[in-house]
This record gives sequence, structure tokens and C-alpha cells, in this order.
Amino acid sequence: MWIFITLFAAGCQSIRTAYQNTLARETGFLHATLSRSLYGLPLVSLYLIICYFAFGWIQFPSGSLFWVTASVCAIAQVIATYLMLKVFQSGSFTLGILLAKTEAVLAALIGLVLLDFTLNLVSWLGVALGVIGAFVMSVKWQNIKQVHKDTSLLFGLGSGFCFALSTVTASLASHSLQGSIITSAGVTLFYVLALQSVILCGIQMVKERDLLASIRKNLVLSTKVGVFSSLGPIAWFTAFALMNPALVKTLGQVEILGTLYFSKKRFAERITKQQWLGGAMIVASVILVVSSTIK
Repeated sequence: MWIFITLFAAGCQSIRTAYQNTLARETGFLHATLSRSLYGLPLVSLYLIICYFAFGWIQFPSGSLFWVTASVCAIAQVIATYLMLKVFQSGSFTLGILLAKTEAVLAALIGLVLLDFTLNLVSWLGVALGVIGAFVMSVKWQNIKQVHKDTSLLFGLGSGFCFALSTVTASLASHSLQGSIITSAGVTLFYVLALQSVILCGIQMVKERDLLASIRKNLVLSTKVGVFSSLGPIAWFTAFALMNPALVKTLGQVEILGTLYFSKKRFAERITKQQWLGGAMIVASVILVVSSTIK
């Protein structure tokens, strides 16, 4: 089941990121980052109510594990999204998505420490191949000696790390709750989006000195971002709760196919042979990961 949930999440994220890139160009990075949480919160609230009646409620742990890990997840996602949008500005839509995909192997490494999740050899090969494919698609080989000075690369890798951290902490937070894992994932997502909305709304109100600044800018496009920013994370958080987050994110690399489509059709970016080669490597990595989990 986690495979189908992940594929749905990847599709939603591909569409949402394209809308978010357009929104960032029109309204700025802060509002584009905010729209992901604030405009997605109503739909996630409705989903949580459905989970309550369908699967029952959950019990919070006596300690602070949930609140700490969920808060780290929320902050890491905000930083990751901001850095990815910065890559869009300094590089391209395709480059931003591809560099953020390094989160798969980073999630595997962080998961080893925090979740005690292990991978078999085929899974590790799949994760590694996916990351290599992302680099093949994004690195400008003629400037390889100066790659450490490329701000797009640095922002992208930073985004990948923060996304990986948010992925692992989301899984950790969900598993710290007692009750239905589906409801647990929903509660975690609701808290993450609510905290992000409070933080980002506060920053925007202070910055623009306008209490309604968060809802004045491009309501229609912001709503589109919000809808797909709720549908996608609902699926992501559920998949994280059901399976090793590293495998979920590696399978989620199929989002690259949607990235290539939007890159060419929506943003008129040229797709090179190098990017096609890297894309083929990513597809191969997805096949390896899926085959390693099917018994």
C-alpha cells in the first residue's frame, strides 16, 4: 500500500512545486513558503476529523518526544522549502528539484541513527543510484572544479539535508503517538503545518506591517499551492509511518518525471542529454528500491 500512497504523494508534490515556483516569482519567497502551510491547513484539518471518526483518536506520550521531533520537522521543512526556492532563483526549476532529491540518501543515514532503520544491499544501491542520477542531471561538468562555489549546489544540498531531517523526524513523531498510525500521521502533519503557519505569518506581518498580508497576495494561486500542499503531505506522512522513510523518498524520485514535464512545458527550460541520462538513473533506482521491498 505504501507504494501507491508514495506515488500519489510524488504526483501532488510535483504539481505543487510548479505552482509554488510561479508564486515565488510573483509574490516573493516568504509568501510562497507560507502558502504551503497556511493554505493547506484547512484541508488537513478536515482530513484529521475524518481520521478521528474512521480510525479513532490517539494518545500523546508523557514525555516531550513528539513535540520536539514534530517541531524540528516543521522548522526543517520551512528552511528546506526556502532554500529550494532560492535555487529556483539562482539556477533553474529542474536544478532545484534535483538537488533536493539528495534527501533520499541523507534520510537513510539520519534514519540509521534516529530510527534504527536498516536497508538491504539492493535498497542501498537504489538510494545511491538515485542520488548519483540527481547529480548527473544537475552538475555543470565544465565547471566541476568550481562546483563548491556554486550557490545553487550549496542551497540545493542544504535543502536536501533539511528535507531529509524533516522526513525522519516526521516518522519519529508519528511513531511516538499511541493509536492508529493513520491518525498519528494526521496529527503530526496538522501540528507541523499549524506551527509553520504561526511562525511564517508572524514574520510576514512584522515584515510588511499588515495583519492581512498573508492572505492579500494572489489568493487563487496560493489556494492551489495549499491544496496540493495538503494532499501531498497527507500521503507522505502516512507513507513515512508505514515504511522506512529512506525507501519512501527514493520511490518518490519519480517526481522527477513531473519535474521534467513542468520544466519544459511550463517554464520553457531546455532538457539536455545529461539530464535525460540522470533521469534514467533515477528511474532505475526506483525500480531497485521497489523490487527490494516486494516479497
